[in-house]
Amino acid sequence: MATWTWFHKLASPPYLYRTAGALTPWFAVPAALLLVAGLYGGLVRAPADYQQGDAFRIIYVHAPSAWLSLMCYSIMAIASAVGLIWRIKLAHALAAATAPIGASFALLCLATGSLWGRPMWGTWWVWDARLTSQLIEFFLYLGYMALHSAFDDLQRADRAAGLLAVVGAVNVPIIHFSVYWWNTLHQGTTVLRSGGPAMPASMLVPLLLAFAGFTLFYAALACVRLRAEVLSRERNASWLQELGKP
Repeated sequence: MATWTWFHKLASPPYLYRTAGALTPWFAVPAALLLVAGLYGGLVRAPADYQQGDAFRIIYVHAPSAWLSLMCYSIMAIASAVGLIWRIKLAHALAAATAPIGASFALLCLATGSLWGRPMWGTWWVWDARLTSQLIEFFLYLGYMALHSAFDDLQRADRAAGLLAVVGAVNVPIIHFSVYWWNTLHQGTTVLRSGGPAMPASMLVPLLLAFAGFTLFYAALACVRLRAEVLSRERNASWLQELGKP
């Protein structure tokens, strides 16, 4: 019962606006600390890889970016599905707020992957299953944002873009399992393996800190963008006018 009460509260624009504002510093401060610790530990303190040398250090940006691009798309798709099924407008607001963040992480993932691929594979790009499916995900983000902005009516924009997000979610497991389903150049899982991580603690700990930092960084950005989205959608609401009074 308490869960449903909390769920319905989140469907209230004033409650969500205040909650997102209160949570932002709780996400932003730990994110900054974890990112500094993780990136310093990985880019400076961790030993060079015995095969890749210092080129492996790009993993401390590339791997968290890849994880966040998948997580953001999953959140966008789930929020869109909730909005389409239960007609909760703020679910669509969360999806719209998440899309640019996810697109940025997807682009960063592609860029850092190309930078790593040049010395390792001898080329900036190959039509590898993992890389190609990741590129499709980036285009899905762009398609969602373009489709959402193509309609003057907000409800139609939410429905059309939300449907694209839900259909495009089929690409998420394809990205994740592509290295197992096809013979790809991209290396397999390094951390979440049945036999344990394939990295020593001196490399693994900074990577885990970077993962946590990037995830909390997304949460802080999502809160900020969600508040802006609520303001845009509720600009004529009476509660917002009351909020602006001294």
